[in-house]
Amino acid sequence: MIEPRTLRKTLPKDVRTLCRTLRDKGYRAWVVGGCVRDTLLDDLAGSDSVGARNDWDLATDARPEQVQALFRRVIPTGVEHGTVTVMMGTMGYEVTTLRAEAGYADGRRPDTVNFVDDIVADLARRDFTINAIAYDPELDELLDPFDGISDLKGRCLRAVGVASERFTEDGLRVLRAARFVATLDVELEPATAAAIQPSLASYRKVSAERIRDEWMKAMKARVPSRAFCTMLEHGLLEITAPELIESVGCEQNRYHAYDVWGHAMACLDASCESPQLRIAALLHDVGKPRSREKHEVTGEYTFYNHESIGAKMAEPILRRLKFSNDDRQRIVSLVRHHLLCYDETWSDAAVRRWLRRVSPELAEDLYLLGTADALGKGLDATSSLDKIVALKAHVRRVVEAGAALSVRDLAISGTDLMSELGLRPGPILGTILRTLLDEVTEEPAHNQREHLLKRAVELADAAPDP
Repeated sequence: MIEPRTLRKTLPKDVRTLCRTLRDKGYRAWVVGGCVRDTLLDDLAGSDSVGARNDWDLATDARPEQVQALFRRVIPTGVEHGTVTVMMGTMGYEVTTLRAEAGYADGRRPDTVNFVDDIVADLARRDFTINAIAYDPELDELLDPFDGISDLKGRCLRAVGVASERFTEDGLRVLRAARFVATLDVELEPATAAAIQPSLASYRKVSAERIRDEWMKAMKARVPSRAFCTMLEHGLLEITAPELIESVGCEQNRYHAYDVWGHAMACLDASCESPQLRIAALLHDVGKPRSREKHEVTGEYTFYNHESIGAKMAEPILRRLKFSNDDRQRIVSLVRHHLLCYDETWSDAAVRRWLRRVSPELAEDLYLLGTADALGKGLDATSSLDKIVALKAHVRRVVEAGAALSVRDLAISGTDLMSELGLRPGPILGTILRTLLDEVTEEPAHNQREHLLKRAVELADAAPDP
């Protein structure tokens, strides 16, 4: 029997104040949602690492206008559905009136919302039993009408009531199920799992932004591949990113223990916890199925130019999921440049060219992605990892030597060229600066003002008349 001791100990003072204020005015209040679930999970695991949680949600039998009248700073965030946000200092807490819902024509929002006085009726509309547990801090009581605590103990993800009804009400719930499998390390209860595919029509109505957000949350799991394998098994991935389905069963060469899909999953799990980097790990080999060729003599598979093909494929996937411009550019660049082919024959000039191509900022992410890529092959990664360490060391030496990696690093500027050579702003100016940078990349000693001015004169004289 779980006792509410961890909740009792970790509940923020502001939340207690909110509940006490409501009770003093004759209303009931319960703490509900993910913080209750996660705190109970910590209790089961014997962990006290819950102090940083701030997103505590409350349910109450008070109506929204009654809640607004009780507190000084209240934001009507979703007042039509019974939700307001009460500000306590700099923190906001969602307070939602107990409600029952009916009709979900858009596969997301209820057509009608009826306020009720029964907490059990409110919990009955929630998605999974482990999310349908309430805690009354004033009475120090847990309310668990759907046996969610038993499911927490058994690491079981079970829908509240009839799974197909819960999934039809909100199409995102099937994706949340996949995410919870990973982030909470639970298993889908068979009847709940069986209801996913018949409910995919509702999932098709979910906005790209909501899907993207669930993907990013899944990337915070210890083993995020569990979410994407669940999406694959139950048909979600075919709707959201059919390009990834092509990698399932796509054989690789002797340097990999898995097919392309299995390698992507292993790489995903081996990558660092940056959600953006993990998206890159998920997509880094998406171009392999479309570039695969079998050598006529050796019978080995090759994947020539798969990184460029993958980058072109990743771009529309990320656009479709409404990733920000910055995230999209970063992830596509990581896919395009993820193949690290460094060896001891690289000269300093070769390293400088590589740095110019990928940028020093992206290089740090590429080391991390390259490490995950090597570990995700399922074979001895020692040689590949040693090469990444050697590349990092070589880059460090080149950077410390003062390598010019952009036109900003040149000993002259466009302003210098205009004042010293009488050039006007235009394409010729940029062409000269890029040519000078190319030459300095090959021979850093040439990055001297007088030498560059002399070369600029030669380049300007050789340029065709505009």
